[in-house]
Amino acid sequence: MAQEDYDDYAAESVEPDPWEPVNRAIFSFNDTVDRFTLKPVAKVYDRVVPEPVSNSISNVFSNLGEPRNLVNDTLQGKFHAAGIDTARFLLNSTVGVLGVFDVATKMGLQRNDEDFGQTLGAWGVPSGPYIVLPLLGPSTVRDGGSRIPESFARYTYVEQVDHVPTRNTAIGTALVDTRASLLSREKLIRGDRYRFVRNAFLQNREFQVKDGEVEDPF
Repeated sequence: MAQEDYDDYAAESVEPDPWEPVNRAIFSFNDTVDRFTLKPVAKVYDRVVPEPVSNSISNVFSNLGEPRNLVNDTLQGKFHAAGIDTARFLLNSTVGVLGVFDVATKMGLQRNDEDFGQTLGAWGVPSGPYIVLPLLGPSTVRDGGSRIPESFARYTYVEQVDHVPTRNTAIGTALVDTRASLLSREKLIRGDRYRFVRNAFLQNREFQVKDGEVEDPF
């Protein structure tokens, strides 16, 4: 890493969480809501739903996210990745029966995970301070702002379903399935829960924005 790059990184990392008191309060609120609502449901879901079924559900919603990956790949100039995501979506939507089976991965087409926050980061937009959003969880100023355009694309096909109960059931299932997938990761948390989650989030976002090319300045 060049000296000027390190200086920029260091300057941005000096105080990544200037609003910690407010963030901690929101984190505590989110944690309480999760503990008494979503987490118990996710535990039952994880215990009752057979793994092949839960994997298929995860595959379906991952497939619905492929167009988002495609758009952000294109915006970042990653045209090879965009081609892979296009092929994945077409294969899994047809041969994979609307995404129930992830045949693309078995064919060697690995999934990319891109969002508009990563696109802004690739364009040089700094992450800004760490923030905790009510009910939505960890974020940064950059990523929080990116949620606005992201919200128009998230589960686009599900939200177009006219039958309200069916649409709400699908969105709720996606939420519970995602929460269930995080249960095992919670066991890794050590020490101050707030700081552990914050540091893990910030490190993971930097890794994603830089496509894993994160150098240790030390």
